[in-house]
Formats: sequence, C-alpha cells, structure tokens
Amino acid sequence: MKVWISLAGLPSGCWVYLSAFTCTAVCLPFLGTWALGQGQGGAAAARDTAVFAAGKIAAYAVLGGAAGLVGEALLYWLKGDVGHWLIALTAIFSGIWLVLPRQAHRRCGMSRNQRLSPFSMGFALSFTPCAPLAALLAASASTGDLLVGAVYGTLFGLGAALTPLFIVIPLLGKLGLKLQQDKPWMGQWLLWMGGAVLILIGLRRLQLIF
Repeated sequence: MKVWISLAGLPSGCWVYLSAFTCTAVCLPFLGTWALGQGQGGAAAARDTAVFAAGKIAAYAVLGGAAGLVGEALLYWLKGDVGHWLIALTAIFSGIWLVLPRQAHRRCGMSRNQRLSPFSMGFALSFTPCAPLAALLAASASTGDLLVGAVYGTLFGLGAALTPLFIVIPLLGKLGLKLQQDKPWMGQWLLWMGGAVLILIGLRRLQLIF
C-alpha cells in the first residue's frame, strides 16, 4: 500500500519513466554492433534486445532500491569511475565472446545463442552517469524506502527498455544475416569486425578513466 501511495503522490516517478527514452542513443552502438556481428536474423536479434532490456530493468531496480536505502550517497558514488569500469569491461568481454570459435562455446556448455552478453551490456550501461539517472536516484532517495525506490527504478527501466531499439536491432540482425547469405565469406569478417568494435569501445571507456 505504501508503494502505491508514494507513486500517486510523487509525479517524479512518471517523469523518470519518460526521461529514460533518452538512453537509446547510448545503447545502440553496443547492442547494434553485437546484433550485426552475430548475423543470426531478426528473431534472434529481437530476443537479444529483450534480454538486453531485462538487464537494464534489473539494474535500474537495483539502483533505485539502493538509493531508497542509502540515500543520495549512491549518486555521489556513481559519479566516480564505477560506471566507466563496468561498461568498459563488459564491452571488452562481449567483443571477445563474439569472436570465440564455436567449439569454444560448446566446451563451456553454451551455444552462440547464449544471452549472457546482451544482459550484461544492458546491466552495465545502466550505470552511465546522466541527468535522467540522477533524477531517478534523487527521487528514490527522497522516499527513504528500499521497496519504493525499487519500484521507481523498475518504472525508469521500463522507459529505458521500451524504445526504438526493438525496431532497429532486429533490422541490424537481418542485415547481418543477409550479408552472410549473399557472401558467406563475410560471416567471419562480421564477427571479427563486431568484436573489434566492442573491444575498442571498451578500451575507449578505460581511456576516460586514466
């Protein structure tokens, strides 16, 4: 009951939900590169997008709940380098995972359809310092309640997840598949190119730290 009273009385909950749409441009280079490199078609890319969105929703729920519990101290902590570290390491990991030989995936008991990297990318990108995230943490901190803060974070995450990515990413997946079908030799080339781009994005993030 306390959650719904707080949501009804604080319009900031709706505001952070709408403002989360601005995160789309930040996510596209990561997930777009992944989908194009995989080249498994629109359906697989759509599934990866859904897993990516789940990672963002989970991260914002955690951040909102943490802010409700510890207050604005979390905002000051995130203004440090933690976001850059998470994004950098996730991008590098995803790039390496993308180019691993298929037999290496099978030895780990995982197929190339494994969804770990899209989820981790969505989760890590949620730590990018930005004005909408600051608004979410401030609104959650003002509640002084872990559960209400987590609900605010979930609402924010839904806004960040339900974006044009669900249209753009499947199109990139289709493009990658078509390129591989028309020119089979491009399959490995796309994988290596996608992996290299993700690794370079990660290294660029590390450069921002040092």
